[in-house]
Amino acid sequence: MRIPRNLEVWRLGTVNYLEALKLQEKLASDRKLNKISDTLLSLQHPPTYTLGKRRTDYNLLVPESELKNMGAELHYTQRGGDITFHGPHQAVLYPIISLRDIGLGARKYVENLESTMIELSSLYGVKAHGQRKCETGVWVEDRKIGAIGVRISSGITSHGLAYNIDPDLTFFKHIVPCGIADKEVTSLRKEVDDSVLPDEEVVQDQLVSCFARLFGYNDVIWKDKNVVEIDC
Repeated sequence: MRIPRNLEVWRLGTVNYLEALKLQEKLASDRKLNKISDTLLSLQHPPTYTLGKRRTDYNLLVPESELKNMGAELHYTQRGGDITFHGPHQAVLYPIISLRDIGLGARKYVENLESTMIELSSLYGVKAHGQRKCETGVWVEDRKIGAIGVRISSGITSHGLAYNIDPDLTFFKHIVPCGIADKEVTSLRKEVDDSVLPDEEVVQDQLVSCFARLFGYNDVIWKDKNVVEIDC
């Protein structure tokens, strides 16, 4: 008999990147100690560029001093992957889950994250695909619609995925997204008829539902920001 698996989803709205990072670190520590069950943070960020642990600063195409004038921040992280952009109207999911408990290795975990975004895209008739040679993330033909950058420590995940619902794509022109040159970035809004898309909160919840199904969670507990106890 299959053991029921629960996922707690925190809908946090828009969260400053450093606050979200601090929260992830606290929850990952608690998950390692089995103080909490698997938890998924569903949120958006103000305009923010982040670099992975490889520190590929050369893929930022404007001086760091200009970012403030653009209304954007820059942060260095310990996730995998290259430089990317987070901003309004982009769905971000940060899973804090135990890969050991669900029997997944790192590669299969990343593949499932890709499948989560591919499945959401298919709901709107957008044919997306995952890993190409040396190019992670999710693509619509040669246009990138979703990015992945993860950290795994003692079998516990943090960081995660970013899916472009309708962000300001001009922010991507100031970087080499994920270190992949000569490729466009796209969004769900750009790929479908405007009349097809519901409110982005609905789309983001659909992304969460795709994640829960693909990772085999049969009980999803939704918590909004006003009822979540954040102590980090």
